[in-house]
Amino acid sequence: MLGEYVLPAPDGAWQETLVSALNALDYKTQAARQALARSVSGGWLRTERHGRRSRAYLTDETARMLQSGAERIYGFGRPWEWDGRWLLVVLRVPEDQREVRHLVRTQLAWAGFGSLGNGVWITPHVEREAEAEAMARDASAAELVSFRAELGSLGHPARLIAQAWDLAEVADAYEQFLARFVRLRPKTPESVFRAQTELVHEWRRFPFLDPDLPEEMLPAGWPGSKARRVFEQQHAAWHEPAQGYFRSLDAVQQPPGRRAA
Repeated sequence: MLGEYVLPAPDGAWQETLVSALNALDYKTQAARQALARSVSGGWLRTERHGRRSRAYLTDETARMLQSGAERIYGFGRPWEWDGRWLLVVLRVPEDQREVRHLVRTQLAWAGFGSLGNGVWITPHVEREAEAEAMARDASAAELVSFRAELGSLGHPARLIAQAWDLAEVADAYEQFLARFVRLRPKTPESVFRAQTELVHEWRRFPFLDPDLPEEMLPAGWPGSKARRVFEQQHAAWHEPAQGYFRSLDAVQQPPGRRAA
């Protein structure tokens, strides 16, 4: 919700607007307020008092993270050409730094890497070496070593892919996504807002699940391309009504004497 509606709004949103938006997504008011309080205490949001009310803004760090995530989410799954090279990353973390290991593994998965075991991670996206470099800087306890390579005469691409990723699980997730959204036609502004938010929420899982392999490596009948088209079509169709509904919530919360942005 923050990435879809608050990130594009430089003037932030009233806290009550965010509570109302979460109510529309079936959060009870108390749970919504707790979620916002945790977002503030966790450094995701900052607030400014305006009389009895508070305006919520993304922190600079949150805005940068959401912008980076938005670029990955909305650009994910588009066709691309592969030059035959793989990026391999060897990860080493001291045994007593399990939290660091979990963090870096999660970041590698988000970047589309698959694990071959024993700390070896792989992706056909060689350009993502810069992301691995950022991980190494952020997690000083982790040692990462990268290689750019082509598969030699030993080994088979299909077996390599099967070891690094469970494509059957990914395909099933795409089929569930399609079953949920391909025929969904919300009618009211609130239902469009809910549908758009849930659409983005479900789609943003795929950069974690899907390694975004070259087309020539995908199984026949791969559902990812169709899912991508459905995401783009529905997101475009629902964008203005969903944004308008969120803005209407914020307008309702405007205190007397304050002009809407």
